[in-house]
Amino acid sequence: MDEDTRYEAVRSRDGRFDGEFFFAVVTTGIYCRPSCPAVTPKRHNVRFFTTAAAAQGSGFRACRRCRPDAVPGSADWNVRADVVGRAMRLIGDGVVDREGVAGLAARLGYSARQVQRQLTTELGAGPVALARAQRAHTARVLVQTTDLPITQIAFASGFASVRQFNDTMREVYAATPSELRTTTAPRADRTVRRTATPTAGIPLRLAHRGPYQAGAVFDLLEAEAVAGVETVSGTRGRRTYRRTLRLPHGTGIVAVDERTGAARSASGAHPGGWLDARLDLTDHRDLTTAVQRLRRLFDLDADPYAVDERLGADRRLAPLVAARPGLRSPGTADPEEFAMRTLVGRTKAAELVRRYGKALDAPCGPLTHVFPEPAVLAEAEPTGPAGALAAALADGALRLDPGADRDDAQAALLALPGLDAPAVAAIRTRALGDPDVAPPGSDVPDSWRPWRSYALQHLRAAGELEYP
Repeated sequence: MDEDTRYEAVRSRDGRFDGEFFFAVVTTGIYCRPSCPAVTPKRHNVRFFTTAAAAQGSGFRACRRCRPDAVPGSADWNVRADVVGRAMRLIGDGVVDREGVAGLAARLGYSARQVQRQLTTELGAGPVALARAQRAHTARVLVQTTDLPITQIAFASGFASVRQFNDTMREVYAATPSELRTTTAPRADRTVRRTATPTAGIPLRLAHRGPYQAGAVFDLLEAEAVAGVETVSGTRGRRTYRRTLRLPHGTGIVAVDERTGAARSASGAHPGGWLDARLDLTDHRDLTTAVQRLRRLFDLDADPYAVDERLGADRRLAPLVAARPGLRSPGTADPEEFAMRTLVGRTKAAELVRRYGKALDAPCGPLTHVFPEPAVLAEAEPTGPAGALAAALADGALRLDPGADRDDAQAALLALPGLDAPAVAAIRTRALGDPDVAPPGSDVPDSWRPWRSYALQHLRAAGELEYP
């Protein structure tokens, strides 16, 4: 999009582009999402940015009305396999906060200077600024939705000091953390916060753009749930998905509610919506990582408009897209776990959980364990295909993290015993989040690119293709 096209999106308050770009107004010093309901500024007063971090780095603060930091992430980062796309996925997973820029560069196979240059050139912000913007958003969520002490929030959000935390919040939101807690939270958030405590979990709204077919996603999660780490309860349309999470600093339990339907604008378009979730973490420093993993699991950063436009032009797929607009291609909350489950099957996976999984300090109903780490499985069952996969994951010969090179990972998977081409394709789709995977040997039209994973989801939802 050129800048004139972006301005037209702003002028029409087009929610389809929320998260794809941001605009800032030089006369007010504020940056917004395209759908901001405020009066449209004059064209010559508007500047455009690819990321919120770039807007903040240019001295603009976040709009209190439209909360641009709360929009879904750009779908580009999931589609792209280049170093910028891989870097953005890793930054979203909290790698810079945990390992620094040097750790990010090492995972990408580039020098820190090269990563800095590529991100700054294309996005207008380097890895430190991008991570800082993410920390600020995490802090705002904790400030406005929990009763955690402000000092605890500072370190839980990834800030090195309370002073750094306070300075960043004033710069980004033009308010102190205490002012954000008492004056800027929307009424709905304040109502939620009064019932939220440090021990009851963190209530969240996981935003998505456009229509969202929650039923199909929950059907899949219910069909493949592994006892001990996952459960789906409730009736169709009102189900709740719960699972345990293994996170960098501890463990977590998440509950996500199925949400049917979505509000429509006067033009009939879906502006987007959200899934209600609640996170119970043993260490609040894992909030950002947990949220990003849930977003990948539920494919919340997808661009359904681009997907449906391409696939809806195909004669075979057109009626399927019309019947299920916004159908997603789910990912996974734990790529290493998904690879092992794909190899051994659901029944064997449940057995591995019972025998080798880490027991929760406080079980939550049927949720009793976290899926065992690769190193534990490699030591416990060193022989056979499962042992080979676990060893490859444990020693780093196979990487399935958000920044992994998808082609390299596929080659490493195919070299392991027990994994055939269809299984590797499933892992590439779900664990690596590739939106353009076709079944091996299938005659899939090139016109479905770059959304072949979504095309197959439509065929499966329609009963024309079985799940692997």
